[in-house]
Amino acid sequence: MNNNSFIIKGDICYSKDINTLIASADHYLVSIEGESKGVYKEIPKEYSHLRVIDYCGKLVIPGLADLHIHAPQYSFRGLGMDKELLDWLEKYTFPEESKYNDLDYARKAYEIFADALKKSATTSACIFSTLHVPATELLMDMIDEAGLRAYVGKVNMDRNSPEYLIEESPEKAAKTTAEWILSCKNRYKRVYPILTPRFIPTCSDELMGYIKEIQKSYDLPVQSHLSEAYGEIQWVKELCPKARFYGDAYDQFGLFGRGVKTVMAHCVSSSHEELMRIKENGVYIAHCPQSNINLASGIAPVRTFIQEGLKVGLGSDVAGGSTESIFTAMADAIHASKLRWVLIDKNQEPLTTEEAFYMATKGGGEFFGMVGSFEPGYELDAVVIDDSSIRHPQPLSAKERLERLIYLSDRSTIEHKFISGEQIF
Repeated sequence: MNNNSFIIKGDICYSKDINTLIASADHYLVSIEGESKGVYKEIPKEYSHLRVIDYCGKLVIPGLADLHIHAPQYSFRGLGMDKELLDWLEKYTFPEESKYNDLDYARKAYEIFADALKKSATTSACIFSTLHVPATELLMDMIDEAGLRAYVGKVNMDRNSPEYLIEESPEKAAKTTAEWILSCKNRYKRVYPILTPRFIPTCSDELMGYIKEIQKSYDLPVQSHLSEAYGEIQWVKELCPKARFYGDAYDQFGLFGRGVKTVMAHCVSSSHEELMRIKENGVYIAHCPQSNINLASGIAPVRTFIQEGLKVGLGSDVAGGSTESIFTAMADAIHASKLRWVLIDKNQEPLTTEEAFYMATKGGGEFFGMVGSFEPGYELDAVVIDDSSIRHPQPLSAKERLERLIYLSDRSTIEHKFISGEQIF
């Protein structure tokens, strides 16, 4: 056995499925070489020789998964929230991302981002960088040093972008992307490259064709944006008249599931036909409720996603979202679903605590493999939380404390984090 083999004692909470949340006070979570062997009331005899780490009275949950976050935007989170998406990109996002051509600036900004992500409850993340290769590699170095699990993407964009933030040509973009991928090979412990066409409006057909060739050559996953705002959707219709819908513009290039692991952020205004293609192709949706509200994009029909059996996780979408906290994303997802139910569609019942927690753990974690649960066979990703500072006049069950934590996490303390059985802090 190694240092990744141990037992955690605490008030253990995890999802079995989207409707089933297990909350067990004073139970034991067994890790063998970084893999969960399950949760028990008493320590099974075959594991009695393992050391027990006692977190009695503290909540132990699976590490949270963030399916969509922009690292270079962390520096201006909370700014420009009076803008809609396309105006916000022009005024805030593009000027800020151009600064990452300067490695000194990138180092200063990414140190702040990596430190915040390390100290959060997030253990797995899909991260956008910028189009600058040296800065992207620096970001990957820092995320790896922080011990996190992540896909990090060098952004590709060659049209409809400011001159100071655009690829020289589709050929040059493809060349630098392929070189970056090769430079990442066997370099990191849990950090991997992911192909990142920013979104259809900023990627020419020629560039998308090159990205597909790279995807086939290196068998990489893909991340991008889909049906976020009405203006964006109309723009895609004008740019891609042959596409049946926004997602079809990706699918025509083979960058939309169907054997290519793909995550698309938002899907706020996806048509029924688009949702059925998402389902058929096995595309993951990163639901980013705070960003959708902040940038006036709308309220995604998450109840429909669930009812249709789509793969759904949560994204913070910093800096469209103002915080990297996936606890906040859970609360916002519930809030937004209630507004949709009250104001738009009475058939769209609000999300439950169980559903939001599932999306933040097992649902989003699935994109990274066997991640996001304490069921046997899952990676032992765990976060230990001291919620004793959230005072209450009477005892609460472990499940009630977890529900309270979703809304009041800023008053608690994340004491420890484990990823694949390795203690990060």
